[in-house]
This record gives sequence, C-alpha cells and structure tokens, in this order.
Amino acid sequence: MKEEIFGYLSSGMGVLTLNEIILNFIVAVILSCVIYIAYKITHSGALYSSRFNVSISMLTLITTLVMEVIGNNIALSLGMVGALSIVRFRTAIKDSRDTAFIFWGIAVGICCGVSEYVIACVGTVVIFVFLMVFGNVKNNDRYLLVIVGKSECREKVDNLIEEEFKNKARLCVRNTSRDSVEIIYELTKKMIDKYNTGNNDIVSNLYKIDDVEQVNIIAQSEDVSR
Repeated sequence: MKEEIFGYLSSGMGVLTLNEIILNFIVAVILSCVIYIAYKITHSGALYSSRFNVSISMLTLITTLVMEVIGNNIALSLGMVGALSIVRFRTAIKDSRDTAFIFWGIAVGICCGVSEYVIACVGTVVIFVFLMVFGNVKNNDRYLLVIVGKSECREKVDNLIEEEFKNKARLCVRNTSRDSVEIIYELTKKMIDKYNTGNNDIVSNLYKIDDVEQVNIIAQSEDVSR
C-alpha cells in the first residue's frame, strides 16, 4: 500500500513531448510580448522601467517552465512550493498596477505550462482590450499650496482661500511663531486649473496680501514618489 501511494505521488501522470514543450514556449513568448506592449503603452509614469517590463515577460516564461516541470506530479509540486516559500522577494512595488501585470504574467505562464492555449489567448485579449480603454486613467494629482509670511497675514490668507475655493481646500499644516506663519493647504489639479483662468492666478492674488513673503506650489503626484 505504501509503495503504491509513493509511486502515485512520485510519478507524473502526463509527460509532455518535445513538440508540446516547444509549442508551450512559443505561445508563452507571443503572449509575453503582448503583455510587454500593453505595459509600455499604458504606463503613465514619468519613470518607465524597461527592465521591469522585460522582467514581467521573463516571469511568464519562467512560470511556463515551472508548470512543465511539475506537470501532474503531486510530490514535485509540493516540493516546488516548499522551495519557493523560502525565497524572499525584496523588490518594492510602488505602483499597484505593476502587481496586476505580475499576476497577469504568472497566469499566462500557468496556462501555457498546462497547454491551455485558448484560456491564455482569450484572457490576454480581454485584459489587453480593457487596458487600451482604461489603462491611461490617471490619478487626480494633489498639490500643496505653501504660504509663508508674517503672522499678521494669517487671517487674510485663510479668508482668501476659503472664499476662492469654497471651503474645498484642506488645511494640512499651520506652523506659527511670534513673528511668522507657515500655512499649507492641499489642493487638486482640477481646483487649481479651475481657479487659474484668464488673468486670475492664485499665486498673484496671494502676493497681493500684505506681509505674504513666499508662495510655493508643490506637486504630490505618484510619478514624483517613484
């Protein structure tokens, strides 16, 4: 009985031929190129990484290789899971979409490794079309409006910001001393663009207030943090 169980666990129920292995890798290469193109087209960040894009394509091929090695061998699959569990990946994923591309590459590799070409192709086409439609959606970038001046200008600045932005500007920081004050508001790009129309400019209007010494606008977009 023990010998039969051991033989079942250690033997593969489906052995791939050389032609099947080559076909699996050919399909995996084609679909990994589709993933590469999709990432390059829809990437909206300023710091596009070609190496990371190539790594996603390599991940598809590596997953295909692993699935072909495992096959239907239960013992080998358990051993592979144990081996991969001790590997620690230190690469920081700063964009949530990068994680989705990684899972996409792994899913395609799994499908190609078990010769499920239809699922891999249909899934890739659906995801690719979805990215072409929604892939260029960007976050509403946030801006910090930093105002520095003498303490006497604090009330006038608050009144101007509340009046012009209709209480939509969020007060983040108010640093005060005996003679000076620093006020930081959080705005959106839409709010600034809507305000800065024609000759109207938030920076110029703030400088019209007496005792305002510095006005800075700092972008808080994801591209800067990458």
